[in-house]
Formats: sequence, C-alpha cells, structure tokens
Amino acid sequence: MPVGAVIGELLPSAIGVAISPIPIIAVILMLLSRRARANSVGFLIGWLFGIIAATAIIWAISGAADLASSTGPTTAASWISLVVGILLLLLGIGQWRKRPKAGEVAALPKWMASIEDFTAIKAAGLAVVLSAANPKNLLMFVAAGTALGESGVSTGSGIVALIIFTVLAASSVLVPVLGYLFASEKVKPWLDELREWLQQNNAAVMSVLFLVLGVTQLGKGLSGLL
Repeated sequence: MPVGAVIGELLPSAIGVAISPIPIIAVILMLLSRRARANSVGFLIGWLFGIIAATAIIWAISGAADLASSTGPTTAASWISLVVGILLLLLGIGQWRKRPKAGEVAALPKWMASIEDFTAIKAAGLAVVLSAANPKNLLMFVAAGTALGESGVSTGSGIVALIIFTVLAASSVLVPVLGYLFASEKVKPWLDELREWLQQNNAAVMSVLFLVLGVTQLGKGLSGLL
C-alpha cells in the first residue's frame, strides 16, 4: 500500500485523538498557571511520547501477527476493526448520556484543581497517562497501529506515516503550546473562553466523534468480513 494511502487510513484515528477536550483543557489550565512555559512544554513532550509509544507498540504487535495481505485486510484485521468500531459506538452512547442537562454546568475532573501546583515532570507524566493509558485514545491507537501493520509498508515509510499521524493527533495540544511560546499576549485572551466552551461541551463533542469513528471502523471491519 502506498504511504499516502496509509496516511489516509490513519487520518480518522488522528482526528479522534486530536479532538479530545480533556487534554486540551488540561494544557490550557497549564498555560494559565504560574509555570506556564515549563509545564506546557513538559505536557507536550509527554503527549507526543505517549502517542508514538502506544501506536508503535500496536504496530509492532500487528506486524508480528502478520496482518498484512496483498488482497486486502486479513480476517484478523477486520475483526479488530469491527471490535474497535463497536467499542467506539458504546463509548459514544455513554458520552451522550453523560452530557449536561439544560442549564447545568459541566464539572471538571477533580485532579485538574491541582494543575496550578504541577511541575514539568508531573505535567509530562499526566500527558502520558491521558494519551497512552486512556482507554478512549487507546482504541484510536489500536486502529492506527493495526492499519500500519496490515498495510505492509516498509519500516521507513511506516515511520514517516507514524510521525505524520503523531503530529496530527497532537495538533490540538501542539498549537496552543507553540502559540503561547511565540505569541503569549495574543493567545491568552481566548484561552479561558475556549476552556469554558470545551468544559461545557466535552460530552457532546466526544459522543459525536465516537459515533462517527465507530461507524467508520465498523464499516471497515464488515467490508473485510463480508
């Protein structure tokens, strides 16, 4: 499979990771804290590492399982896509049920209250947990790693695709951090407004995202099995 086609396969999963309100809110809170530069950079490094490590591990496992086929996805790869699709749909339904009712203010996770006291190392550790150890993102990494494993591309082309996937997946954290580092006075005014919007609409955004990606993975799995 050409590397361009592989990147196309990875794109939905990259968008799924990028449009995740919780890490965006976390990095915004860090950018509004007294250790803004050090903590936000630490968070970004941890976020990038978590994405690369988790996806690369899945890629290695799927490669070892020999999911590649010259005639299309193997039965195993199709079943993986099918299961991931079903799980994403279930997550989407769960998120929709958790959305705030009219007039209700969405609550932030309790750990966010301590972000003001974070160090750069703690921020990096949090980013790794939110990326690689988050069940929601892990499904995206399984989809991306499996796509790399079944593509049959060379190691070099696969690394290029993985780097592009990582940059796209991390873009929602990467852009605010770089924007703050190079133009903090221009970025600051809209950070808190963005945080409030994401906090209130987190469940709705994630439910729609999971439902769309779930249908995509489900269709991919069914097409390979039927």
